[in-house]
Amino acid sequence: MTRTARLLTLLVAVVLLGAVGTGAVLHAADRSGRKDQEQAGGPAVTPGRVALGADGGRRLLFRSTAWGPHRDEITSVPADRPDGPRTASGVACLRFHAAAGTGICLQKDGDALAETYRAVVLDASLHELRRYPAGGIPTRSRVSPSGHLAAWTVFVSGDSYAGTDFSTRTAIVDTRDWTLYDNLENFTVVKDGRTYRAPDVNVWGVTFADDRGFYATVATGGRTYLVRGDLAARTLTTLHENVECPSLSPDGTRIAYKKRVAGASPDAPWRLYVLDLATMAETATAEQRSIDDQALWADGHTLLYAMAGDYGADLWTVPADGSGTPAVLTRSALAPAYLG
Repeated sequence: MTRTARLLTLLVAVVLLGAVGTGAVLHAADRSGRKDQEQAGGPAVTPGRVALGADGGRRLLFRSTAWGPHRDEITSVPADRPDGPRTASGVACLRFHAAAGTGICLQKDGDALAETYRAVVLDASLHELRRYPAGGIPTRSRVSPSGHLAAWTVFVSGDSYAGTDFSTRTAIVDTRDWTLYDNLENFTVVKDGRTYRAPDVNVWGVTFADDRGFYATVATGGRTYLVRGDLAARTLTTLHENVECPSLSPDGTRIAYKKRVAGASPDAPWRLYVLDLATMAETATAEQRSIDDQALWADGHTLLYAMAGDYGADLWTVPADGSGTPAVLTRSALAPAYLG
């Protein structure tokens, strides 16, 4: 090939690569722009008053991922009409939970080139009470039944629980006096009745029993454990192996959780189970897909969880006793909380 031919070939390649790159940028910009536009057939979303109190009957709040001007805002629907019109709060959260007039909202703080995150404690009117730096990507949040405690977990390295190359940071704040437990890894781990120390301990996925006790996941040595936490004693005591993202039932007797199952894909390793805390007997739910979420108890019999959907995520339900079949509760929704 002559030098001229090589130069022409190189020039054509540069032009083609430039065209592909420009097309990709324009496509991304177009898709990003369309996210601010309502989609045909999507849920009706209108701005209005959203509160965390018990007035107005039982309600379901969640982050709406429906495309439109209120995307990512916390929205409210009647609990018995989850697919009904949504009332948008104007408060955007990546992760959210609420109970007894207290909310925890994990937000992005900064532009795309210098993203940082924060945990914001909200009052019953969704006004900010306190904010705390969150040193990583938001992933889990919970408020205690009394509303006195709020917890959050972020990824400080890695971005998926599926592998082993990740690190988390979990914090709890007491909203009565603003005592902050900024890293639960500093608590004493009690494993098999003995104090356990290791440099690879990770903690995530808090679920509260009361204003002192909670459950969470501890990972160490390539394994995960359900732990019972004690805020006053600053301890984490292992109870059961292969438990991730626990969620305590309303009566305090069972834990819903993600369990890694043999033979599953490394990228989708979990199935949704329920653990009886008195007997440690495990029950597999009828959900056969991999669940990467901290399930929520809709009531004493039904689990609610997020699955990837066309517009971010959809909320699904399944009975906790292993019966029935999974069913869609509402589309384009994430991070739910029941109030009232």
